[in-house]
Amino acid sequence: MKRVLVCLLIFAAAMMAAEKTVYEFSLNSIDGQPAPLAAYKGKVVLLVNVASLCGFTPQYTALEATYEKYKDRGFVIVGVPANNFGSQEPGSNQEIKKFCTSKFHVTFPMMAKVSVKGEDIDPLYHFLTDKGASSHTGGEIKWNFTKFLIGPDGHVIARFEPAVTPDSPEVTSAIEKALGSLKSY
Repeated sequence: MKRVLVCLLIFAAAMMAAEKTVYEFSLNSIDGQPAPLAAYKGKVVLLVNVASLCGFTPQYTALEATYEKYKDRGFVIVGVPANNFGSQEPGSNQEIKKFCTSKFHVTFPMMAKVSVKGEDIDPLYHFLTDKGASSHTGGEIKWNFTKFLIGPDGHVIARFEPAVTPDSPEVTSAIEKALGSLKSY
């Protein structure tokens, strides 16, 4: 009987974790204002940890183009600066904002710098990388420009590693499929 009760408790905890969505988390905007992810409820979101001094930094161009292509259909990109890999995002939030807007003309929402791995990992990234919450998209962030595609219900649909560009057929196909689900959402 005790074993059955323990199993039920474990199952209940797993079900509660599976029901959690990104909408339960909040970041700060790059300007320091609270930015609850629930503001994107009903949209398709591509969440990307970014860095200014990375070999993948030119992906900002493709990120902006992808955002421009789909933003009127219920799509948003959220850039999340992180300095976890080779100190490739050393600047302040204002320096990051200036860099992104002047060099890459970024218009999609940018958040304040957070940690995406390690002991000081942001709670959102702890959730995104938790293999218990999502075995197919969980796992430690390996480098800058890791991308998470989030459906209109707040659940992670797909994860794309840094070398997969935002304008690749793999990513755009997943975005278009997710946007197609907006009609039934």
